[in-house]
Amino acid sequence: MTSKKRIVLSSDHAAIDLRRAVADHISAQGYEVLDIGPTTTESTHYPKHGQAAAERVVAGEADLGILLCGTGQGIMMAANKVKGIRCGVCSDTFSAAMIRAHNNANMLSLGARVVGEGLALEIVDAFLSTEFEGGRHATRVDMIEA
Repeated sequence: MTSKKRIVLSSDHAAIDLRRAVADHISAQGYEVLDIGPTTTESTHYPKHGQAAAERVVAGEADLGILLCGTGQGIMMAANKVKGIRCGVCSDTFSAAMIRAHNNANMLSLGARVVGEGLALEIVDAFLSTEFEGGRHATRVDMIEA
């Protein structure tokens, strides 16, 4: 990592423990973590958490974002409603690297009920360590953004 990137994290109640593990993991690697909660396991609505984190990325308050909910799907859908967000849900390291390399994804979504902590941290590492390849992929990203 050449510069200290700021990563926003958010989840719903189902993924608080995994979100905290991700926060600790990336903080130890030198990333600046902006954890916007929630802080209790009381039932909450993932769309508001996905949107809030996505808005931080679009506003430039964070370079990238990581979202978590039970499956990763719902919070990802909420984030993708924010113009300028390209978020993908991943349950393997190859997909996590490819959404960065080919799609210039600026957010990653994980399912706390789908992947265990060890795999989740490997997925996060693959996402954060991969750079956008540009080239022919830039044309495709422009088409997504249009």
